[in-house]
Amino acid sequence: MTVETLLFPCYALFAEREKLQIENGGKTIMTVKTKKITLMAVGIALFVVLSLCLQVPVFENYYLCLGYVVMAVYCYSFGTLAGTVVGFFGVILYCVVISGLRGMPGWALGNIVIGIALGVCFKAARKTDNQFIRTVIHIAAIVGGVALGILVVKSEVESLLYLQPFMLRAVKNSYAFVADVIVLIISLPLCVTLDKPAEKIFRSKAS
Repeated sequence: MTVETLLFPCYALFAEREKLQIENGGKTIMTVKTKKITLMAVGIALFVVLSLCLQVPVFENYYLCLGYVVMAVYCYSFGTLAGTVVGFFGVILYCVVISGLRGMPGWALGNIVIGIALGVCFKAARKTDNQFIRTVIHIAAIVGGVALGILVVKSEVESLLYLQPFMLRAVKNSYAFVADVIVLIISLPLCVTLDKPAEKIFRSKAS
């Protein structure tokens, strides 16, 4: 059973109204646009589920956010927009579920920066066949993107919202920075492994 076969019920669930009926041997063919929308919906759900169900403690009151595994895979295989959408709305939904809206604005905006950084750099890294250089680009994108998204954007938003010094928020967010970088780097082998199945699902024409 292929990955696409496993995900087909999700397509039907999230995109019933957007199906395009095309006569092709009696089959109902789903548009590429519909696949993109429903795959992002699935990604957001997976982000929330992994973040809630698999909490690995690393520091006092800090956990590895395994939802970033999903965000990394989407940025790598499905592109900048898909990965950013998953990271942004995944955080919002996660915070709504746990009633933790206090930290949501800065985290969500920070994830936009991280998603753009990862998506753009992952795409650029595909242009080289040198595995070492590609790995260096991936890790640099992760460290730089998370630093900008968490240490700068998230800290600045929280500084404005809570009327606290920027440096104080940056120090507190340094734990989240380390934890998120660890998760994203660990996710890289999974990104590579799932890339070909993702290509069959996402980059191919609707069929």
